[in-house]
Amino acid sequence: MHEKERHGIILSAIQDRPVVTVADLCALTEASEATIRRDIAALHLQKKLRRVRGGAEAISPPTFVGLAGRPFAINETLHAAEKQAIARAAVDLCKDGESIIINGGTTTFQMVHPLASRRCQIFTNSFPIAEHLLKHSKNTIMLSGGAIYREQNIILSPFDNDVTRNFYARRMFMGAQGLGPIGLMEADPLLIQAEQKLINQADELVVLVDSSKFENRSSLVLCPLERIDTVITDDRISDKTAAMLEGADITLIVAQSGGARGETDSQSGS
Repeated sequence: MHEKERHGIILSAIQDRPVVTVADLCALTEASEATIRRDIAALHLQKKLRRVRGGAEAISPPTFVGLAGRPFAINETLHAAEKQAIARAAVDLCKDGESIIINGGTTTFQMVHPLASRRCQIFTNSFPIAEHLLKHSKNTIMLSGGAIYREQNIILSPFDNDVTRNFYARRMFMGAQGLGPIGLMEADPLLIQAEQKLINQADELVVLVDSSKFENRSSLVLCPLERIDTVITDDRISDKTAAMLEGADITLIVAQSGGARGETDSQSGS
């Protein structure tokens, strides 16, 4: 990753929490500890952040209350090829005229490109997904109401009587912070509340997660494995994880991120 890209990720990360550790930044940029320390020192001299013991902090920390989890701008840079392949496989499940729900996220956002040639009825809580499809497709778009959380580019409402209850979908497509034996996991209670409302409006739940998400864990469970119908992931999924999904009777679709465009390997759970 180029130095300019690393600096952009570092500056974005320090707006998300009070202090970001060197270890956190190494994970986000896939750079060495020595490289990250040099980046922090350079940005400190440029007065773009404040160097602290073991990491960095913003010079003027944000006063707003945001959602837990990494910002959209950071997540967008991670596992890009895998997310594109997963999104293509997801759109392959969609037929013209169908009603679908697309939850906000960087993996689900990649669905907008193959959806450009479709004509579906789409409900989303993602401002960038809605904006892109309005400009570059003939799909019918409906947005949820609520507050816009800039860091995640998502619209959430804490109220039960919002427009979500009036939309029915054949399928809901969503990502997550983590996926394990206990179920689908997220980082923020408000996200859990909003996403559970959306899940209840769809017949089938299709989860889009790159293979790194099977290692992630959170204290908040969105739904158990039994509620998930299909998981689409990349070809780095382990045999153990594949067996876990099959044991839960989940259809597994493996998208080949390094192969030809649109190439997937699909297998159903027992």
